[in-house]
Amino acid sequence: MNSSMMAGGALLLASVLATRGFASPADEVNPFIGASTSTAKAGVLHGLGKTFPGATTPWGMVQVSPNTITGGDNGPGYSYEMPFIEGFAFTQMSGIGWFGDLGNFLTTPTTGKLQIVAGRHPEVARGYRSRYDKQTETAAAGYYAATLTDYGIRVECTAAPRSGFLRMTYPEHQQSRIQIDLARRTGGTSTAQYVKVVDEHAFAGWMRCTPDGGGWGNGDGKADYTVYFYAVLSKPLENFGVWRADIPADQSRKREAIESAAYDALVAEAEILPGAREVEGDHLGFFCEFATAADEQVLLKVGISLTSVEGARLNLESEIPHWDFDATRAAAKRLWDDELQKVAVAGGTADQRTVLYTALYHTLIDPRAIVDVDGRYPGGNGVIHKQADFTKRTIFSGWDVFRSQFPLQSIINPTVVTDTINSLIELAHDTGRNYLERWEMLNAYSGCMLGNPAVVVIADAYAKGLRDFDVEQAYALCRNSVDRFGNGDRGHAESISHTLEYAYCEWCVAQLARALGHEVDAKKYQQRAQSYRNVFDPGVGWFRPKRADGSWVDWPAEGRLKQNFGSVESNPFQQGWFVPHDLNGLASLLGGRAETLAVLEEFFDKTPDDFRWNNYYNHANEPVHHVPFLFNRLGKPWLTQKWTRTICANAYRNSVEGLVGNEDVGQMSAWYVLASCGIHPVTPGETRYEITSPLWEQATLRVGADRTFTVVAQNISPENLYIQSARLNGQPHDQCWIDYHAIMAGGTLELQMGPEPNEQWGTE
Repeated sequence: MNSSMMAGGALLLASVLATRGFASPADEVNPFIGASTSTAKAGVLHGLGKTFPGATTPWGMVQVSPNTITGGDNGPGYSYEMPFIEGFAFTQMSGIGWFGDLGNFLTTPTTGKLQIVAGRHPEVARGYRSRYDKQTETAAAGYYAATLTDYGIRVECTAAPRSGFLRMTYPEHQQSRIQIDLARRTGGTSTAQYVKVVDEHAFAGWMRCTPDGGGWGNGDGKADYTVYFYAVLSKPLENFGVWRADIPADQSRKREAIESAAYDALVAEAEILPGAREVEGDHLGFFCEFATAADEQVLLKVGISLTSVEGARLNLESEIPHWDFDATRAAAKRLWDDELQKVAVAGGTADQRTVLYTALYHTLIDPRAIVDVDGRYPGGNGVIHKQADFTKRTIFSGWDVFRSQFPLQSIINPTVVTDTINSLIELAHDTGRNYLERWEMLNAYSGCMLGNPAVVVIADAYAKGLRDFDVEQAYALCRNSVDRFGNGDRGHAESISHTLEYAYCEWCVAQLARALGHEVDAKKYQQRAQSYRNVFDPGVGWFRPKRADGSWVDWPAEGRLKQNFGSVESNPFQQGWFVPHDLNGLASLLGGRAETLAVLEEFFDKTPDDFRWNNYYNHANEPVHHVPFLFNRLGKPWLTQKWTRTICANAYRNSVEGLVGNEDVGQMSAWYVLASCGIHPVTPGETRYEITSPLWEQATLRVGADRTFTVVAQNISPENLYIQSARLNGQPHDQCWIDYHAIMAGGTLELQMGPEPNEQWGTE
């Protein structure tokens, strides 16, 4: 397909947006979708979407976002229903379900007496946090604003890839201030800080974050990083100072400690150091006071780096060399438009289009790039590296994102996939661990979740021809990973979830081995891929965990519906469908295709209409995300069409509660982007994408510099959800799937839709 066809896709999007009064796809984004951690509203301890509403750029190192509470299971730092804003941090995580991290350089504009604790325990101190006006809170791609009602200060946030910008509009006051809690961290505290006044407008320093200070998994995630900053204030630094708390060496700094009134009381006794120009300590804050006239705007711009203060300075001076907040905001929006235009849709409702573009927006946050403008980034060996032939990326939520997020990016951003693979390979060698981490965060081997998802991403990339990495090194690491974490000679692991996930990953290694000519390995891992059979108990007719000695664990009264019975964040009924590499074998265990379909239909028919956390099709969590597409594989593709349309309609909404489960670093949203456009894989590691009923009259994906792939749904409506026939590039297409390479070649898939299933189309 030529460049004029690609331009046609962009023109389509422009015309669709113009009819609604929007100038760009960024105008469609609602960053409040999913921005709640509320367990009460979710009805389960995992909470809702856990996204943040603040300003960021695609794949950016910086996220300038309001933070509503420190501690708790509050990974994004923000939850919509909370009444206070503690401040505006310059780093965040999106949609994570473990105790969070980042939330560094928390900046709060205040007036009146200096407060040095956030104020979670009013009996200790009033605190610097403020109530805020929900009526004036607003967010857009690259922008956030709210009014702090306790101080009468309007705060606006925007961002560049490595730097952030605050515009604060103050009331008339003789004691106005900005203050930065350098110790603050979303899931705990930084354990050491340094700050230095550089000149009459600039100050700089760093915050050291170790597992002793909680953070990712409350320290269990092993996050160990330093955030460097270089900040410039539009007001002169005349009346400034530092607060320094004396934290006893034996005092815990984990999440539960820093949440306590006793810890706040320690900090409340901090020494105030007026005029201090250079301080290092283990609990510091920095402030600058000044008089303001009514509606006076004070600006703060901050460069962030993970390598050095000098790197932070260069980042800031390169990206925001001026004081024009609106220009920075406009530049952020342009970056979003450039990325969001990779998917153009026509049709659907206004809310559906907002859900789509917000979902796409959420898929473009991580894995974020952490390379300074001079090419430097932190290596896993503690040494600063210089960018060579790939962009260092971080925050790889592997167990989640191998399912939809990376299959999506392999279409619209394949370089992001190979960058991530290169980053994981380098990390394995830097650390000397020689296996692939399953959940990486800022070079940490957190060990979070299960399986070997990086192996899946590598096998999938190789099968798709994305090979801009050292393939033999990658293969060796894949093999080491499944040998270290796998079913091994015993033939099963400690749970159903582990056994099935490991079997699939071993299948992925077998595919790589065969492609690379390692036939002995291919045979070995292909055999191990059958280990899933070893935890199927014909006596109960389902998967059942085994003890180390091979004996069955007692079957519960609830049977396969018992949550966490040999299953991670699921029950056996949900986890048991995860045999994506051998669906015929799974059907054989269940008594044949007809019996399997009957059980699968029951699985969906008993799912609640709102798709919140439940014991059947639980879209709120990842283990079942491939299951709606199994009908394609089992001969009833019209049920895939029915259920994906139903899930898109009921599990995603244009509201704060619009994600039924954790966003999980792009996975929940990537599922929607792919499914709503009419394609989604079942088995990453092979190149097949299932075809399903799209939401849109037309969806165009940019699949290269000069190519687009378009799905056209003729006669589509809420009632006309069933595919009657299909044509690919004008030729009849009778399969209910399409190959990745056909998508990437560009072209058009035309679907004729109708109100009743065509049971002849797409059956196998």
